Amino acid sequence: MVFTIPPRPAGTAYEYKGAYLMRVGESLRPMTEDTLRRIFAEGSQDFLLRAALSDVSGEDVQRLLYTGSFFDLMKFPHPATRDAMLQRLEQEHLVMRHGSRWHITNLGALLFAKNLRDFDLQRKGPRVIVYRGTNKLETVRDHIGNRGYAAGFQSLLGFIDSQLPANEVIGQALRTTTRMYPEIAIRELVANALVHQDIEDSSSFIMVEIFVDRIEISNPGAPLVEPDRFIDKVNSRNERLTDIMRRFGICEERSSGIDKVISSAEFYQLPAPEFRATEQRTIAVLFAHKHFRDMERSERIRACYQHACLCYVNNKRMTNQSLRERFKLPEHKVDAISRIIADAVADGFIKSDDPENTSRRYAKYIPYWG
Repeated sequence: MVFTIPPRPAGTAYEYKGAYLMRVGESLRPMTEDTLRRIFAEGSQDFLLRAALSDVSGEDVQRLLYTGSFFDLMKFPHPATRDAMLQRLEQEHLVMRHGSRWHITNLGALLFAKNLRDFDLQRKGPRVIVYRGTNKLETVRDHIGNRGYAAGFQSLLGFIDSQLPANEVIGQALRTTTRMYPEIAIRELVANALVHQDIEDSSSFIMVEIFVDRIEISNPGAPLVEPDRFIDKVNSRNERLTDIMRRFGICEERSSGIDKVISSAEFYQLPAPEFRATEQRTIAVLFAHKHFRDMERSERIRACYQHACLCYVNNKRMTNQSLRERFKLPEHKVDAISRIIADAVADGFIKSDDPENTSRRYAKYIPYWG
């Protein structure tokens, strides 16, 4: 028996019992706002290719955009003439020719604007908020970036780094300042927030919120994959933006950035990062250092699961010993690690690599989806 199921018409979403449903893994869930928005926009021009500013001169393009940054990031020689420069930008859809004039696209503005306000894109700028404590009651600093993502990425990271808590370490009679969070983790999470945001949501910012015990980095739009699968799955919401940011060397391809976030957290002996999703936002949380004895059950299980994922994507298997080394615990803590593994198995986060093996001593574990 053969069933032929026609595709839905472009720009149309079917309602079922008062809800628009989509498949996530093996289950059906209500469609998020940005998913519906993408469906209804099918057939219309890509947001990134729409004109952010129309009918400007070549001189205006240079005045409004950091055009030199494009060639620096691409490692291309700077063109000798303005026309040659504009032609190269046109090839990347950063500008569009309009007779003898030019349109600057949303892509060009978001990447290289000298000031996003010139294009009415100020709410697409990243917002960095520093709080005095562990909650949002008292704000120390509130800064909104106004440069394009590519042109301002390094300065944004520098500003975030300057706001992070630091520890002073004395070694060999010299004092050095060490930031609480690994630089690579901050870089990857900020880049992810930029490229995976719901690009058409103009109501909310990309947020970097710094508390005394954690840093939360979030972007508009629910993720297209489950948060516990970030390490092995990739489904980019903005392929054009992701591709050019990857060629600039700003973001990673194929989700390897999350691998770096988790492995750097392990190397710095930080609690496992947390990835959360709401209907409107995707949130990544890095936590300040916490001793093993102070970690809650959920934090230990999350670290166990992420360690199993990291091993699996690197063609290895988690063992009691590898997890003990992740927590930097001595050998006599084997039983404590065994309890964590047992809890993670019971909660369905990991499973035995060989169900036939009855020896706990030589047991190896993989993520539940492995």
